[in-house]
Amino acid sequence: MDGSAPFLDSAFWITAGVIIFLLVLSGFFSGSETALTAASRGKLRSQADKGSRGAMRALRITEDNERLIGSVLLGNNLVNILAASLATSLFTRAFGESGVALATLVMTLLVLVFAEVLPKTYAITNAEKAAAAVAPVINVIVTVFSPVVAAVRLLVRGVLRLFGVEISPDSQVLAVREEIAGALQLGHSEGIVEKEDRDRILGALDLSDRMVEEIMLHRSNIEMIDASDDPQTILTQCLQSPYTRLPVFRDEQENIIGVVHAKDLFRAMYAQLGTPEGASDKVQSFDITKVAKAPYFIPETTTLDEQMRQFLRMRSHFALVVDEYGSLQGLITLEDILEEIVGEITDEFDPAAEMQISRTEDGHFMIDGAMTIRDLNRAKDWALPDDEANTIAGLVIHEAQMIPTPGQVFSFHGFRFEVTEREGNRITGLKIRPL
Repeated sequence: MDGSAPFLDSAFWITAGVIIFLLVLSGFFSGSETALTAASRGKLRSQADKGSRGAMRALRITEDNERLIGSVLLGNNLVNILAASLATSLFTRAFGESGVALATLVMTLLVLVFAEVLPKTYAITNAEKAAAAVAPVINVIVTVFSPVVAAVRLLVRGVLRLFGVEISPDSQVLAVREEIAGALQLGHSEGIVEKEDRDRILGALDLSDRMVEEIMLHRSNIEMIDASDDPQTILTQCLQSPYTRLPVFRDEQENIIGVVHAKDLFRAMYAQLGTPEGASDKVQSFDITKVAKAPYFIPETTTLDEQMRQFLRMRSHFALVVDEYGSLQGLITLEDILEEIVGEITDEFDPAAEMQISRTEDGHFMIDGAMTIRDLNRAKDWALPDDEANTIAGLVIHEAQMIPTPGQVFSFHGFRFEVTEREGNRITGLKIRPL
């Protein structure tokens, strides 16, 4: 038989046409997968709100990425394998045994260029437009292949479970949050997003993952009113205090009986004094407990997001934090939670307005030991871990496994820490520099 006969065979050209058609389908599947996974859901939502049906379908399809990718990969593999098989048969007829190697080479080049690189390049540069265009067809394919994909999904999860890997049902939600955080970090590194904007958005995203114990004012630093003090002393204390709300205790500081607001105290005293005559006698008979409001206690494991909602619902700004045994651990205010989003909020009466970070001539940073790791990271754009401790002093104690003395130096997490001040068992001053 003549070697050129296969080229004259109509079956040869029909097979070649089928291979080209399959390559087109492969390119369609590859481009669709890239477009639908790379498209911004925010932009698709905006287009859908303007009446784009394609964008609306694309949003519905991408709600279950696992089913989408499974269906597209199934279709893509089917057409690729079929195209490769037909090409092998075709080249074998034309060139004999050497046609297998030739078919492999030719199909690899064709699939790489026309079914992978070309469609994916277009899809990634026109993600939203391409996603809206292919969504109707892909929607039909996902529906047709859904039984097979469901079976494959069960098989895959079963195999992963054998290796101890569990697929979380909330993985899509977590992926969205990580995507936002990653986009912000990337935008900041490229100079597109300002550091302050990045910190505010990330701070808002982190509220649901952080507990009140992480940012509360520790009980050792709480200013309180002793109910047994004479009214003149209490009035003087309130006048000199930078705070407008002060807890009131009786006998011992663990026994909080109320919280007094400076405005309520001054109104009550003014009402009791009335006229200047006999004012001193009336002041001595003043009872602080009648002005104090009932204390509001919360567990230390409450998330910041939940506590902010509670503050807004109760129209309250002040809560006392207790542990599982009911012992006082600290206090938290609405302002403390807002500071996790917008940064430090200070006024002319705020003692925290003093700088907690100062730089020395030799490049070291003088840090207040009570400063939180999160605040330091935000201020200096560092990445010190805050899993085991909330404050810089706590981090040093945790890493050193001891309470250091002034002059001791440690190196960990890429930084040099030198203890400069200590009061009792508390580290109050540190000198830090990156290594």
